[in-house]
Amino acid sequence: MTHVLDGSDKSAGSASNAPLSVDELREMVDAGTIDTVVVAITDSLGRLQGKRCGARSFLEDVLGHGAEGCNYLLSVDVEMNTIDGYSMSSWANGYGDMVMSPDVSTLRLVPWLEGTAMIQCDILWLDGSPVVQSPRQILRGQIERLENLGYRAHIGTELEFIMFDDSYSEAWDKKYEALTPSTSYNVDYSLLATARLEPVIRSIRTNMEKAGLVVESSKGECNYGQQEITFRYAEALTACDNHAFYKNGAKEIADQHGKSITFMAKYNEREGSSCHIHFSLTDLDGNPVLPGDGGHGFSPLMEHFIAGQLAALQELAYFQAPNINSYKRFVEGSFAPTAIAWGLDNRSCALRVVGRGRGMRVENRVGGGDVNPYLAAASLIAAAIYGIENELPLEPIMTGNAYLSDAARIPSNLRDSRALLAGSEIARKSFGDEVVDHYVHAADVELKAFDGAVTDWERKRVFERL
Repeated sequence: MTHVLDGSDKSAGSASNAPLSVDELREMVDAGTIDTVVVAITDSLGRLQGKRCGARSFLEDVLGHGAEGCNYLLSVDVEMNTIDGYSMSSWANGYGDMVMSPDVSTLRLVPWLEGTAMIQCDILWLDGSPVVQSPRQILRGQIERLENLGYRAHIGTELEFIMFDDSYSEAWDKKYEALTPSTSYNVDYSLLATARLEPVIRSIRTNMEKAGLVVESSKGECNYGQQEITFRYAEALTACDNHAFYKNGAKEIADQHGKSITFMAKYNEREGSSCHIHFSLTDLDGNPVLPGDGGHGFSPLMEHFIAGQLAALQELAYFQAPNINSYKRFVEGSFAPTAIAWGLDNRSCALRVVGRGRGMRVENRVGGGDVNPYLAAASLIAAAIYGIENELPLEPIMTGNAYLSDAARIPSNLRDSRALLAGSEIARKSFGDEVVDHYVHAADVELKAFDGAVTDWERKRVFERL
């Protein structure tokens, strides 16, 4: 991933940086080329949710006032079941509304859907106060904390997925078993084999470009049908908005081609799908602050920056591995990390330092394809702030194979991550009790659901032989 900071990044909060301006949208609506505006939020699970508005109603009503949505949208499980135990929404408070407040900096075309634009939203209560449990609001809070220290976060996410020749409907009917992956062997960096996937992958790339994202590349990966598409880094909020838009769009485009893709962290026993996050800092004028005259070309700030991420990784691991399945990736020798260590261009470490000079950055290799980008980015920024504020010293570099080292380990299951988050002083100081308690409860919901499930593994192992 290219990540050279030249000070030219545009502010995520400026309307002038939108891929589509409001005036341009008005012209398209008047011309009849746009008739629908998708109003979207990102929920606690990282999914885009929302409603489709008539374009004129959006311009005349929603743009200035927002659109209402049930406050259960941040308090449901993956199957949209209402869940007891959340402070922000319940039958006790009547499951009232919250407001989807459009952020005009995110307005863009949805080129693969006829006559459609999309805008992403912050989530507010009816009195205009922010819903603090909203992933986008959580990230905004960490960005503000960092900028109060004089720094700005830049993020690039590298999101992998597996594509199947079965449609989503066919996959559902097959109970997601015996699906046909879109390649038959390891196609990591292969140009020949991935050419067969180009009708779909090219459609994703070109549609994302038309929507205002800058595509860097696409490539095959190790698992059968596995692909990665990368985009140019951006300021943290913009990068996460782009990530959420792309992830949802890639599924829709694949569906239009009669294919399906999954961002599961671990679909099968082969290689998992990662979401490596490249993370760097500048000052508020866009000047890089990580390179310096110290060892490895680091500034003192760079040392604190890395040290904080290492120190907080266990306690904040939930925000990078939020599901039961997330932890199946963490297998030694699999290119997914297990050791909490840092190294220079060392893919066996959780933190891999890459780039030189203005392009210096840390690649965090912990997250899987199922990650909520806003929560993951917020956790990285919070960890960096922890290291900077406390001037934490940097532990020695890891050389060689971190899998075989005695370094501390990433939590190996959701239950451990949940407990670490619940007791984390770093998390509670950074995010507040309301946020921590909300996501601890989300982990409890998943654990209870999984603990009550009987899996195909158990039936195959026990049905006849025990």
